Amino acid sequence: MANSVLVVEDDDILAENIQMYLKRSNWDVRVCHSAEDALRALETVRPDIVITDHILPGITGLELLQRVMVMDPQIKVIMMTGESTVQTAVDAMKAGAYDYLTKPVVLAELKILLEKALGVSSMERALSFYQRRQAKDSGLDAIIGESAAIQEVKQKVRQILEAERMVSAGDLPAVLVTGETGTGKELFARSLHVDGSRNTGPFVEVNCASIPSNLLESELFGHEKGAFTDAKDRRMGLVESADGGTLFLDEIGEVDLSIQAKLLKLLEEKSVRRIGSVRERRVNIRIISATNQDLEKMVRDGRFRSDLYFRLRIVTLRVPPLRERNGDILLLARHFLEEHGKRYGKRGLTFTPDAERVLIGYNWPGNVRELRNTLEQTVLLAQEGSIGASQLAVCAGLVASEAVAEDDEERVEIEHAGGGASAMKLSDLERDLVLKTLEKTDWNVSKSAKLLGLSRDMLRYRIEKYGLARPEE
Repeated sequence: MANSVLVVEDDDILAENIQMYLKRSNWDVRVCHSAEDALRALETVRPDIVITDHILPGITGLELLQRVMVMDPQIKVIMMTGESTVQTAVDAMKAGAYDYLTKPVVLAELKILLEKALGVSSMERALSFYQRRQAKDSGLDAIIGESAAIQEVKQKVRQILEAERMVSAGDLPAVLVTGETGTGKELFARSLHVDGSRNTGPFVEVNCASIPSNLLESELFGHEKGAFTDAKDRRMGLVESADGGTLFLDEIGEVDLSIQAKLLKLLEEKSVRRIGSVRERRVNIRIISATNQDLEKMVRDGRFRSDLYFRLRIVTLRVPPLRERNGDILLLARHFLEEHGKRYGKRGLTFTPDAERVLIGYNWPGNVRELRNTLEQTVLLAQEGSIGASQLAVCAGLVASEAVAEDDEERVEIEHAGGGASAMKLSDLERDLVLKTLEKTDWNVSKSAKLLGLSRDMLRYRIEKYGLARPEE
């Protein structure tokens, strides 16, 4: 389908030249000789771009531009004028014009400008689509859970959103979301953005733990060309890219003290300075942060600034672990089973009663993320429409392990390499296995988890559970 343009020009010769030139480039061109004719045409057609002269009989091109913006702000309008004054250009741009050209018009330049405007329009439509999809998939209503614990968090989010409607969008309080790894802290952070007054702006997420400390400052605040050895070009930071929207700082507890000082300045002054620059740039952002660490303890230990902590936690939101969400495990498990079933072309999968008992009986140290990953593996390997306990082999084994480890009375008989049987708690066996694997991989958690057939979160849980620590060199 050809891209369409409406040309509004009272000079017959110029209008015909533009029409012929653009038609040769496969544009669908319609010509009107007055703004009134153009407005009547716009009642039945919606061109991608409108090109209009400034001086027209009757309604001026500037008035036409203003009316087009009311009818459909997505239409790009290019103004042509024989008056090459600065004021004319300023008035056109203020009214919403994409750009302007002075007469005599160079047709090749007009074509280039049209292609640029079309590209911008395409990006804006794509952004609008993703924003609508994000609003549908990431709002508070999209968070699954019927337990009292999760409903309490949802109610607090609604109270925050209601309170925020009473203040300007530029004066929203910082929110700190706390909770264990895998509980869904990001979902609640997104819901505050999607359901809030800044939902038309960007949501920029920064995982502070995944970016090396020596690079995080540049990623956040940007840099000027030549600011350091590898700074070959000027670069905008993620803080500036979140202007008008929300900056989500995940794993905020991993940030170094030097960067914490800059974040405090950002919160207090709403300004940012790129590395190597002397210029401060104002930014209009709302900051939401998240952590699975005890920031109060980190403050007492001198590892986190107290002034930053108090600025970040003006509002605190605690997301409960899955083990506290009575009834939500099966609700989420069935949702993930259906979701992954669609993804892998295995619709209609269900759990047997035994499988449901295994799911409910497990402690889920990795929380919702672990549940989702476990069920993706289950669906991937599933052969039949009904998922039994045996198909949750990894999970079932861990449930048994947890049950035995927590019961001091239970004993299992194991064979030592040197021969002979010895009574030993399964928890001791598990601890020994985890420790030996960590030592074998030089305490590489990812490699150890892979060797043990566990997720990283599940392995971290066991490291904390058994109080394991890497020996000092």
